[in-house]
Amino acid sequence: MGTELHETAKALVAEGKGILAADESDRTIKKRFDSIDVESTEDNRRAYRELLFTADGVEEYISGVILFDETIRQSSADGTPFPKLLESRGIIPGIKVDKGTKLLALASDETITEGLDGLRERLEEYYELGARFTKWRATYSVGDGIPSEYAVWTNAHALARFAALSQEAGLVPIVEPEVLMDGSHSIGEAGNATGRALQALYTELHDQRVDLYGTLLKPNMVLSGYDASNRASVDEVADATLDELYRHVPAAVPGIVFLSGEDATAHLNAMNARGPHPWELSFSYGRALQAPALKTWGGDEANVEDAQKAFYRRAKFNGAARTGSYAPEMETAAV
Repeated sequence: MGTELHETAKALVAEGKGILAADESDRTIKKRFDSIDVESTEDNRRAYRELLFTADGVEEYISGVILFDETIRQSSADGTPFPKLLESRGIIPGIKVDKGTKLLALASDETITEGLDGLRERLEEYYELGARFTKWRATYSVGDGIPSEYAVWTNAHALARFAALSQEAGLVPIVEPEVLMDGSHSIGEAGNATGRALQALYTELHDQRVDLYGTLLKPNMVLSGYDASNRASVDEVADATLDELYRHVPAAVPGIVFLSGEDATAHLNAMNARGPHPWELSFSYGRALQAPALKTWGGDEANVEDAQKAFYRRAKFNGAARTGSYAPEMETAAV
């Protein structure tokens, strides 16, 4: 089992490739569809996901796709289950398994991620449906006295329990400790919170016997808060993020797949330009890959081909950022 997990983890961060996060919850995908005046029906959601999964050439840059519970059970228009469709293109199907964040008991405005109850049985079902990796997200706010030690360690414990259960089921866990950008905190405060979350996470993963060679990390980049008076530059973000990773992430971890954020492609590029690193630095983007495709599609079947081309371009640019060869001029040249 160990070898299979190791190989899957390495394949997900193969050279020049990254992961598409298409695991939006019903509430999140509704927000996305509301922005283009499209009703969030099951059929529209299925059609949009099929658009992404069947785009010509994306397997050159996309190694895996994180699916939502609804999506892993859906099929393309010709009746092919989405996991089989992805697998046929050399893309590894994965699944989001957490049940979202709730307020942490006896804490002030901090959250805990739920979903451990019944997880072993759900993982067995997802493996049978074709999933080969999983994802669990924890969130941390930055502010006066937060994230607290209580929130940091409670979420780390849950992330490690999820990871252990995933590996038991033959699935590679992607652990996602996300320090949120909401607020006016500085890049230094974001870095401190990120480092604390990572340190607790890897302590718990070790204590709960998780095989790090069969895992991936999905962290935030270290960014200033949205409302900060002085926003950090691309180079500052790259340096601050790498500093926390080098301090806290063991070299046994095969890859780090960042979540979307502001200027996600430029930040990833800057970090890889500073390489080589002990781990592959890749992406697990949702909006940073999908936004142009969603806008181009607009719910109109006549726009599918153009939307797929827009998705392919974003995948290509992020594939270039994997080697530090992305340049902003590529955006205008592609148009």
